[in-house]
Amino acid sequence: MLELPGTMIRLNSDAEFNFQLLRIIAATPYQGADIGEVLVAATKIVPGDFESFYTVFHQLATRVHNAAVAIDSSLYPVSARNTLFRAASYYRMADFFLHGNWADPRIDKLWSHQLADFNAAMALLPTPGERVELQADGFKVPAIFFGTGLPGPRPTLLMHSGFDGSQEEIYHMIGEAALQRGINVITFEGPGQPAVRRQQGVGFTHEWEKAVTPVVDYALTRPEVDGRKIGLLGQSLGGYLAPRAAAFEHRLAAVIADDGLYSLGAALDKIWKPTDLTALHESGDAAAFNSAAATLAADPAASTMLRWTLTHGPWAFNVDSAFEFAARVPKYSLEGVLAKITCPVFVAEAQNDLPFAGDALRMVAELGARATYHLFENVDGAGEHCSLPARVLANQVMLDWFQGVVSSLSG
Repeated sequence: MLELPGTMIRLNSDAEFNFQLLRIIAATPYQGADIGEVLVAATKIVPGDFESFYTVFHQLATRVHNAAVAIDSSLYPVSARNTLFRAASYYRMADFFLHGNWADPRIDKLWSHQLADFNAAMALLPTPGERVELQADGFKVPAIFFGTGLPGPRPTLLMHSGFDGSQEEIYHMIGEAALQRGINVITFEGPGQPAVRRQQGVGFTHEWEKAVTPVVDYALTRPEVDGRKIGLLGQSLGGYLAPRAAAFEHRLAAVIADDGLYSLGAALDKIWKPTDLTALHESGDAAAFNSAAATLAADPAASTMLRWTLTHGPWAFNVDSAFEFAARVPKYSLEGVLAKITCPVFVAEAQNDLPFAGDALRMVAELGARATYHLFENVDGAGEHCSLPARVLANQVMLDWFQGVVSSLSG
């Protein structure tokens, strides 16, 4: 990520690799990683080398997976669960920088490994997670229901990630924290996100309500769910997607934008600013843009964030070129949309999240009294994108807000 220097200790001299290492450490409080394993891995990763990042995390995932399957889960279910969850997380990390070559068999193979280990882990939860597939308009929504096991209909938080995260990851980032507070959780993925992109070949849509409405429909069929107390949380690009959906899906009691994103196009312009990409795209010269994008993506001297965006973006949007990816991005804007939201909205901003800078306050200005704004600061270690790795603090603030909103509702 673009970042301010010196806000916390660096785990890798490459800014984006450093962020991804912080990201996986953020899963530690909620069974998704172990700090020591990640710190050892960090010492082995060559800055800016995508294959090195893959190799180190694949080796770690394999070692932890082998340890997990050696545990007798009938005797030691907690140990087996924790170890399987960690292995799944490391398989996901190994996949992260591979999307420049769509034909790379590791993209699907690693995902199969992470799904198998995550499924085995969540079967060992006190209340096992339940996978479902929900029919939407032109695609299916993979979702997981995580119940609290507590009596009576409960508040329920629907949650999804953004440009590159999975529903398995969001469980560790905030899902388990919600369950600890007696809140049911439904994680899910929509177009462009890992399972839908891999298994259905469907790229991102800016009309995120098409993914959310089937999940709300499903939630209302569950006896564990209090239909008056359903919230929606979106993380990263989800900070645009969730408010967008709430503008058209009015059965939601609350929305959390973590972090608030008003315009994906503006965020990408900040990432591309040191290059000629924005000007080339505005010129309409697709050939020149694609040539420049290919050169930058292959240039080890270019920023890792830039190289990754130019390779992952077309893959996630399922388009044939970087130019077409850039052409679709302007649709991802909340201009003219926020006025349609009828429920309270929590808008997070991380002090060091430079690509999103200013977006949260712009959202708050348009939402008015419906908005609650919170700045997560560097002094608390919470200033990075989506307040990583300070997830305990971030979850405290966001989930306390959600509980406060739904506790004021009748029933």
